[in-house]
Amino acid sequence: MLKCMNMWYIIDNVVCSCKNKKRRVNLAKNNEKIKVIPLGGLNEIGKNMTVIEYKDEIIVIDAGLSFPEDELLGIDIVIPDVSYLVKNADKVKGIFITHGHEDHIGAMPYLLKKLNVPVYGSALSIELIRVKLKDHRVNNAKLNIVGSRDQVKLKHMSVEFIRVNHSIPDAYSIAVHTNQGVIYHTGDFKIDLTPIDGGLMDIHRICQISDEEGILLMMADSTNADKPGSTMSEKSVGAGLETLFKKASDSRIIVATFASNIHRLQQIADVARMYNRKVAVSGRSMVNILGVAKELGYLETDEHIIDLNDIHKYKDNELVIITTGSQGEPMSALARMANSEHKKVEIKKGDLVIISAHPIPGNEKTVSKVINFLLEKGADVVSSDIADIHVSGHARRDELKLMQAFAKPKFFLPVHGEFKMLKKHAELACEVGVREENIFIISNGDVLEVDRRSARRNGRVPSGRILIDGLGVGDVGNIVLRDRKHLSEDGLMTIVVTLSKDDGRILAGPDIISRGFVYVRESEGLIEGAKDIVQAVFDNCDTKKIREWAYIKNTIKDELKEYLYIKTKRNPMILPILMEV
Repeated sequence: MLKCMNMWYIIDNVVCSCKNKKRRVNLAKNNEKIKVIPLGGLNEIGKNMTVIEYKDEIIVIDAGLSFPEDELLGIDIVIPDVSYLVKNADKVKGIFITHGHEDHIGAMPYLLKKLNVPVYGSALSIELIRVKLKDHRVNNAKLNIVGSRDQVKLKHMSVEFIRVNHSIPDAYSIAVHTNQGVIYHTGDFKIDLTPIDGGLMDIHRICQISDEEGILLMMADSTNADKPGSTMSEKSVGAGLETLFKKASDSRIIVATFASNIHRLQQIADVARMYNRKVAVSGRSMVNILGVAKELGYLETDEHIIDLNDIHKYKDNELVIITTGSQGEPMSALARMANSEHKKVEIKKGDLVIISAHPIPGNEKTVSKVINFLLEKGADVVSSDIADIHVSGHARRDELKLMQAFAKPKFFLPVHGEFKMLKKHAELACEVGVREENIFIISNGDVLEVDRRSARRNGRVPSGRILIDGLGVGDVGNIVLRDRKHLSEDGLMTIVVTLSKDDGRILAGPDIISRGFVYVRESEGLIEGAKDIVQAVFDNCDTKKIREWAYIKNTIKDELKEYLYIKTKRNPMILPILMEV
């Protein structure tokens, strides 16, 4: 029978004399491909989103955001392009969340405004999403809490949640069971043998799936794929904090860390209690997450947590302030303290500021700027490159090798990282025995088709980034960004001319307004020269009986552009405004 089955696979739809025609139909169905489509998280940090499509069903793993790079002027956040999901909305059966970090849940409000589908995740992830949806006034979302080893059964897929360790509680990896094999997504993870909450990674279940069903394709976190060894346990941070608290016996202590790192918050609170210090919290996201964590029992605190409004009631050596801003974000609480803009906390000489986080790639300059301001105000600043006050939540090379050994995947797709990280992870997988032709480095939007026998890249779907500016979603594109860049670099010159509606004569002007280009009062000669050029353009057009505004405006732009560049070697944006009365 096996020989016949293999024959049917080889000859596919060729007619043959086998009597069991039904068997051929079933085998053809079994040969349907699973499509794995990353919409974010590849060749970048953040914006994680992966689509898995099988037959007439689509599931989405994570829906994250990323923060804008320097060239995205005025942009608040960036989310994945979900036009493929919107186009196939009838196929989408659910969104499955690995954990509650912004780069995995930040796009949820925008996605759920377009797709009315159920969401599945841990209690903490779901509660953080609920808070976010409330802020965006998204009501009636179908939010479902799942636990480790719970499965959500669909018609063609079964989605299982498997506990892993990360820098936030209740982090899961996800196994998608199909009749072609198991697609396994590690989510963000590290192997922590002494986790703060005692919840060890469910290695047994990963090995069980590998042994009993076989893992067809594994997608794995690549953030630390270029770093040797293993990531330290979160518990090691407690010892580093204790050393610093002991030395700062007379100082006020301000600790900046990620709001979502609840285990870190717990350790800070524990060390503060040890040294009889009260703890106040600053930063909206920090306050929100602290409230959620306490409500769900992830954070154990008592009366030593005080309101930020009450810090004046205590001496400096009785206080610890936990704040957001470990990445130097301009509007964060720590940045406002450093710039003397915080309403309730003013940095003073002798304060100990502990930055308990590594800068995310690209944030180094902003973090350095905040540190410089803090030092200028007389604070002592300790960062993670000086003391052991931060550990990553992502696996290093030795742990990634162990994951390969546990899962034993046939095909491998490194995810979550810049290209250099994906490449290093691919090389590591090759070292531990995955065949080179079975390893794929792809880009957002690429379609990886896989079945039990083969995998290949096959086509693309729409992908990219949607820019969020205030309440505007996707209304800022490349042209707007180009104009913003132009304005920021060279400024604006506006030319206002009032014309007669009857004969096109100039009734008033030309008046010239400069913004970000030159200071008019100190550049009178330049401005008068510009007015003369505009007047000359109108005189020339009048002689030629030209009344088309588009022609006049373009001529003004061309003539002024050449004149201003000769005089200043700058190219301001030129905006002619013609008014008829």
